[in-house]
Amino acid sequence: MTVNTTIQVSGVKETINALKKIDPQLQKDFRVKANEIAQPAINAAKDVYTEIPLSGMAYKWTSRDRKLFPFSVAKAKSNVKLRIDTRRNAVGVILIEQKDPATAIFETAGRLNANRLGDQLGFVGPGRTRLIGPAVYRARRGVEAEMEKMILDTARTVRQAM
Repeated sequence: MTVNTTIQVSGVKETINALKKIDPQLQKDFRVKANEIAQPAINAAKDVYTEIPLSGMAYKWTSRDRKLFPFSVAKAKSNVKLRIDTRRNAVGVILIEQKDPATAIFETAGRLNANRLGDQLGFVGPGRTRLIGPAVYRARRGVEAEMEKMILDTARTVRQAM
């Protein structure tokens, strides 16, 4: 008795999820390749963090027993990471994120509501970030073509495995 399965792939998210169904090692290899390809954009994002934005950010801040600060340039650089998000309601699939809470607060403070911290750091528009977004945007040209080629090759592999 044979079992037939059908996998229909329509986008990047579906391709990545289909890789896991075919062979989990293929999905791991995809993640490694994506990280290698995105390395110039990740490095550009890391390079924008050169100094502490405000002197008070060097001290410990807590809010509701959650340690938010001190801001550290080393932590800001080491917490820039690539994430592949294949959840159903995900906005993007391949993301470059800042995982450090202090740096994330610096990047986004004041973009939704005006507040003292946001005023001191300077204007940032809704849906924007201060440093990481523009740095990744400038570096994306070198990454997009290679990433697209890898995704198309991966989709071809998935179609052949069906």
